[in-house]
Amino acid sequence: ASLSASMLLLDVTDENAGDILADKLKELGGADVLVHNAGITRDKTLARMRPDQWALTLHVNLQAIDDITSTLLKRKVVNRDARIVCLSSIGGIAGNMGQTNYAASKAGVIGWVEHRADTLAPLGITVNAVAPGFIETRMTAAMPVAIREVARRMNNLSQGGRPDDIAQAITFLANPRSFGVTGATLRVCGGSLVGR
Repeated sequence: ASLSASMLLLDVTDENAGDILADKLKELGGADVLVHNAGITRDKTLARMRPDQWALTLHVNLQAIDDITSTLLKRKVVNRDARIVCLSSIGGIAGNMGQTNYAASKAGVIGWVEHRADTLAPLGITVNAVAPGFIETRMTAAMPVAIREVARRMNNLSQGGRPDDIAQAITFLANPRSFGVTGATLRVCGGSLVGR
């Protein structure tokens, strides 16, 4: 089967982001699947973190999810029986040194998912989160070798995950047949020892 796609570049922190996306979705017949995967890090210890680093991380990783989803629901462009999937992190479950803002935002995503699952159930809409552990990406490739090796070995598989592992988890939660799963956070971390 072939797919067609269109692209919409959007700053999720723009106060009009939800309306811009809603206009586009209205043209396309609404959204059956909504994946919130925008995210940033602004790592510093709490004592060294500037207020703007705290605020921007919380805005992109958490507030934008609520703002955009609320607008899309208000504008009625999220279809009945839709699937909403948000990216959290093992950091949101267990925290991480120098990532208080990131951990707070990703823990907030987990709480947001649990709350929204209850409120959207009458519409048949499921809301879930995926919490990746250490995933081999360009970003993690830039980490010092020793830290990378420790991260790889901190799970039952003794290796880092792949981006495809996360994509497969999102695909499952986005599937119409995943109706029995809502309000959940699916850890994709190789059985990480962190946060247990």
